[in-house]
Amino acid sequence: MKPHFKQIVIVILSIFLLSCSAEQSDSENTAVPQPTPPTSEVPTTPIASSINYLALGDSYTIGQSVCETCRYPEQLKTKLKTIYPETAFSLKIIAQTGWSTSDLISAINTQNPDSNYDLVTLLIGVNNQYQHQDFSVYEKEFPQLLTKAIALAKGDKKNVIVLSIPDYAYTPFTKNYTNENRMKISNEINQYNTFAENHCIANNVTFISITDITRLGLNNPNLVASDGLHPSETAYKLFVDRMLPKVKMALQD
Repeated sequence: MKPHFKQIVIVILSIFLLSCSAEQSDSENTAVPQPTPPTSEVPTTPIASSINYLALGDSYTIGQSVCETCRYPEQLKTKLKTIYPETAFSLKIIAQTGWSTSDLISAINTQNPDSNYDLVTLLIGVNNQYQHQDFSVYEKEFPQLLTKAIALAKGDKKNVIVLSIPDYAYTPFTKNYTNENRMKISNEINQYNTFAENHCIANNVTFISITDITRLGLNNPNLVASDGLHPSETAYKLFVDRMLPKVKMALQD
């Protein structure tokens, strides 16, 4: 190899080695991205210092045959207190066993609550079905109740959550019913729930189905209260577990 050619090769190799060394140094100085902490470790987003909660409904809301703190609105309030210890929670319930949509409308008009609620839940309709009212009554009055619920929630749709109607066909209460009668109850409750869900979707209101939980009542007696008809404390806890993610979203927005 000629001397001048050998010098050229040495220069080229020197440049190449210097370049590799610089790249390695840059790579070593680059910070390694830290993994995102699991969701459970992410702090809960703060909410308002006080939250007013209004629960509208019938026996499923007032908690027929369970203790006062066992009904789902009370369980929800207790759960929220645990999650947001710096926030004060108040709860008002407008509900009574046997109420239909007409009864609830009348009670709201009579009590005339303030429109200052941060959260409003609505669960109504089983007594329309149980009392064999014409379905058209629900078609007319459920939208009225939803409109009223939104107004009571400071006019904010995101603060309203509608729950589906439980299915009492899957309780000991109907043990003497024929299979045909049980199926009729379930089909009619499906009709009510489908209407309510579609109306909520059309109006951008959260609808949460808990009916499937109550349809486990015959296989799991722990889900039924001592009267053999209404949900138990355990069932209401499952309601709250299903509601909680949507409730937290509503309160944090």
